[in-house]
Amino acid sequence: MYEALYRKYRPKTFDDVVGQEYITETLKNQVRTGRLSHAYLFIGTRGTGKTTCARILAKAVNCEHPVDGNPCNQCAACRGIEDGSILDVVEMDAASNNGVDDVRLLREEAVFSPTTVRKRVYIIDEVHMLSKPAFNALLKILEEPPAHLMFILATTELNKVLPTILSRCQRHSFRRLDSETIARRLAWVAEQEGITLEADAARLLGRLADGGMRDGLSLLDQCASSERVDTAAVLHGMGLAGAVRTLSLAESVLRRDVSGALSQFGALWQDGKDPSTLMGELAGLFRDALLLRLAPEGGKGLLSGMYGEDALRTIRLSDSGLLWLLNTIQKYQSAMAGASNPRLQGELCLVELCGVNAEPVSGPDPVPAEKRADPGPENRPVFSERPVEAAPAPPTEPAREMEQEPEPETESPEPEKGVPAPVSETPDPRPTTDFSWVEAMEALRGDFTPGVFHMLLDPAQTAGELYGSELVLRLQPGFVTGVVNTPDNINRIRQGLTRVLGRPIQIRLEPLEEDIREKNSKLDMLSQQFGNVTIR
Repeated sequence: MYEALYRKYRPKTFDDVVGQEYITETLKNQVRTGRLSHAYLFIGTRGTGKTTCARILAKAVNCEHPVDGNPCNQCAACRGIEDGSILDVVEMDAASNNGVDDVRLLREEAVFSPTTVRKRVYIIDEVHMLSKPAFNALLKILEEPPAHLMFILATTELNKVLPTILSRCQRHSFRRLDSETIARRLAWVAEQEGITLEADAARLLGRLADGGMRDGLSLLDQCASSERVDTAAVLHGMGLAGAVRTLSLAESVLRRDVSGALSQFGALWQDGKDPSTLMGELAGLFRDALLLRLAPEGGKGLLSGMYGEDALRTIRLSDSGLLWLLNTIQKYQSAMAGASNPRLQGELCLVELCGVNAEPVSGPDPVPAEKRADPGPENRPVFSERPVEAAPAPPTEPAREMEQEPEPETESPEPEKGVPAPVSETPDPRPTTDFSWVEAMEALRGDFTPGVFHMLLDPAQTAGELYGSELVLRLQPGFVTGVVNTPDNINRIRQGLTRVLGRPIQIRLEPLEEDIREKNSKLDMLSQQFGNVTIR
C-alpha cells in the first residue's frame, strides 16, 4: 500500500529534524542529562515539526538505550510507541476533544503509573482549541504533576492559550523553514524515491510550501505523477500561471487593456487555473514590486523569489497605485471564497484593476532610492496621478478687451442657507473669501460614501480653496490621496460644485503641507468652541 511522502519520511530522531536545530539540540541535552520538564509547549505554524518533535521526545524519555539524547528506535519501548501499541503514550487532538469531560477523564487516567515504560506522556495537539473550563481542569494537574507524568502541548495560536498554562510550560517556538532548506530536503527525498526533480522545480516547491516541510512533501507527492518533475510540471500540478504569464497579465492591467487582460484570463481559465490562485499570483507580483521600491536593499530578503528584480523594476507605478492594486485584489479574493461563480469575480477584478487611478511611470524612477526614507512633499509621486483636466489658462488682455460689455447689475437672489453664494468666473490670483469648503461639502453630503465624506470634511486631511472658477484641492499625501483622488470622486466634487455654484468648475490637485494641516486643525478647534462665529 502506497504511503504518503510526508508520512514515509517523517523524522525518527532529533538529528533528522530539518531547520529547527536550536530546539532539537536543547531537547537532546535535556534527555542526555535527565533535566526534563514536566510540561512542554511547542509553538509554530503548520508543518514545522511540532508534533514530530513531541513524538521523538516521548520515545527519547522512555528509550532503553538512548544514543546521545536520541531514541534508538530499536528497543521495545521505541517500537511500541512508534506503532501505537504502548498505551502509556497518548496523543490527543484538542480540536475534537475539547470539552471539560475529556480533560477530567485524562486527569483520572494520569494519576496511574505507567505499565510498560518509565513515563506516561500526553501529547495534546492544537491545545488552543480547549474550552476555558477544560483549560482550568488541565491547570490543576499541570501545577502538581506526578513524577511519572509529562505533558507536551502543541499549538499554532499562542494568543489563545491561557497565561496560567503558559507559565507552567517550557516553551519552544518553531520557526518557518526557508525555501532553500525545504528545496534541499525535497531533492534528497526525490533521490530516495527515484524521482528526477530539477533544481528550479525544487526551489519553486520550496517557495510554495510557505515555510512548512510537510506542505513541501505533499506538493512533491502531488507533482510526482511522472518520473521527471520540472517547473512546467509544478505549475500544471498546482494550477499556477507561472511568472511569464503573470507578468503578461500584469502588463495588460498596467496598460489598462481590459480586452487583453480578459483574453489572457479566459485562456488561463480554459487551462484549468483557479481564479483565486491567479489573483494571488498577481498580488504576489505587485507585492514584490512594492517591497523592491520601498526597500531597495533590505527588502530583497522579503521577496518571494518568483520574479527577477529586472522584471519587477519594469512595473513603473507609484506606491499608492500599487497599494490600490493590492487592496482591490484582496477585496475580490475575499468575495471569491463564498461566490458561486469565481470566474465572474476574477473578471470583475481585472476590469476594476484596469481602471486603476495611477498612470504607469516612464523614464527614471520618480523617487530616487536615497530619498525614499523621507521623500518630502515635492518628491511624493502620488501627485503626478491626476484624473482631472487641467484648469483653462486665464484669458489674455486682448481677449478681455473684446468681451461684451457687462449687463446692468441686478439684485441677485439670496442664497440658500448653508450653500455658498456664486462667485465670479474671472480667474483671480487670490482665493475667493466668501467660499467655504466645509459648507460646500455639507451641501454635497449625499454624494459620497461616509468614509470619503469624513475625509473631505477633516481639515487635517483635506482643504479646498476657490480661485475664480478653479478649485485648488489639497489632499494629505499617502492614504487620503489614494482614496479621494479617483475619477469617480473627483467627478462628484466637480459636478457637485458646478451644481451649487451655478457655473463650471475645474479642479487642480496639490499636496496638503504640514503647516497648512496644523493651521486647519486649530481653526477647526476654534470653530467648535465658538459655534456661532465663522472663522476663515
